[in-house]
Amino acid sequence: MIKMIGIMLWGAGISLEVFFLTLLFSVPLAMPIAFGRMSKNRVVRTIINLYLLIMRGTPLILQLIFIYFAPKYLNKFLVDTFAVSLGFLSFNRFTAVIIAFALNYAAYFAEIYRGGIESITKGQYEAAKVLGFTNPQTFFRIVLPQVIKRILPASGNEVITLVKDTALAQVIGVAELFHAAQNAAAREFSTTPIFVAGLFYFIMNWVVSFAFTTWEKKLSYYS
Repeated sequence: MIKMIGIMLWGAGISLEVFFLTLLFSVPLAMPIAFGRMSKNRVVRTIINLYLLIMRGTPLILQLIFIYFAPKYLNKFLVDTFAVSLGFLSFNRFTAVIIAFALNYAAYFAEIYRGGIESITKGQYEAAKVLGFTNPQTFFRIVLPQVIKRILPASGNEVITLVKDTALAQVIGVAELFHAAQNAAAREFSTTPIFVAGLFYFIMNWVVSFAFTTWEKKLSYYS
């Protein structure tokens, strides 16, 4: 049991790496995507809409497989046909997971951001302009705090989903928590490791839920 818990903790560490790196890249990336979605430039808006349609309209598991395998097949085709190598486009398994997760979750966060920004009434922008605020000051001092408060519940749901989605990393061979649980279950001929993995996911999601609930309470003065 001690050995099994040790293996599970190691797998949980990999899952947490995927979790935090995905948030590190997807959360800031979602902001320019959201502004692109709201852009008055039709070309920019069309490109962003296509990106959102692909990311939200296809399974994450398919995106993982594509990002990991497609560059390898493309590089092989170019080498065989044109004797040109683009090896720099190939990613190792862990990097492919982070890229796929970050691009996927940036699309969802972008739509959450857009909804929050568009929920702010035009009167607040006009009042800020009358008071002499510049556009950046209006956004960061008046709009952004209210947007954060409004998007927290939806963002919390996405982050909780992300914790569970880290299990998909095993599809391309990344040995995260669920992968470790499956291996332990097969080795021990027992379902206990699977239930232990479920407990790990539950604890991680409880921490995430608690953090977002606390954050919402701290921002309650914007109600």
